[in-house]
Amino acid sequence: MAFVGSGRRRAATLALALEVLLAGVAVGAGIVRHQPLGPDYVDIADVAAQPFDVGAGSYTWDCGRNEIGHRNSANVVVTPGRPGAGHHLHDYIGNLSVDIPSTVRSLAGGGTTCGNGDESSYYWPVLRVVGADDGPHGGAVQVPVSISLTYYGNARSPVVEMPWLLRGTVGDAYALTNGGARAAAVWSCSGSPDRRTTRYVICPGAERVLRIFDLPSCWDGRRADSSDHRQHLVFPAPGGGCPISTFAVPRLRIVVAYAIARGTRYRIDSFEGQRHSPLTDHAFFVNLMPSALMREIVHCLNAGLVCTDRSQRGS
Repeated sequence: MAFVGSGRRRAATLALALEVLLAGVAVGAGIVRHQPLGPDYVDIADVAAQPFDVGAGSYTWDCGRNEIGHRNSANVVVTPGRPGAGHHLHDYIGNLSVDIPSTVRSLAGGGTTCGNGDESSYYWPVLRVVGADDGPHGGAVQVPVSISLTYYGNARSPVVEMPWLLRGTVGDAYALTNGGARAAAVWSCSGSPDRRTTRYVICPGAERVLRIFDLPSCWDGRRADSSDHRQHLVFPAPGGGCPISTFAVPRLRIVVAYAIARGTRYRIDSFEGQRHSPLTDHAFFVNLMPSALMREIVHCLNAGLVCTDRSQRGS
């Protein structure tokens, strides 16, 4: 988004004000204690609990935690075939072939880190621990201690199969200067995942820092993508139902957990002007699940079952 002169400064000021309003809700009288790590951080004890809104039925599978270090600046959904900013790296799980020259169609047959043969690609900005000597984009990239992928059903209707190469987007990498309307950052701690905020969380003891990505799940029934990578796949309405003329597909939730010591400064990679704001967190997926596996998932969700992929059973 382009701004000039005072308009740009005004937009940045409004965005900063909105970020404060979107920040986690404090307990008690609504006063958040001062954080020495800065205004982007909040103690999890100062965050209100919120119920998770999911439908009956779930399907869980494992694609590893990017132990192999598959990272680059590509974005196969938004800018296929072109490099991104060198200081904005993505972590990938699933499809092994995603790289700068990739397009969504080139991913087929690229191999996968998923135990069930799912060649879909799932990705988000890397998270770094920041030291005193690290520059504006420095810091050690953190390997998650775990990543969980779960599909959920819809609370109001059966789900249908996702089409091949369906693309999904959650969050906004430019939320700080875009006004925040598409911001969907969720940060929490492993000991209280019902406490969720848009700010970086400070967790007690040995608890893990969680990033939670809830992807949209109401498909227009026609397109695998759209000009803004959002109009074809939108979020359910309050209560879980899909908007008119859309169809419920499996609802993907990705939970990424990190071992971050209390009092440690950390941040996601961001674009220039976004100052590593936690509000700009975002994630993407491209569906390349085998059709038989997608049918199995849909059957599980519509039957209201709690399913675990065969490759994980007994492990």
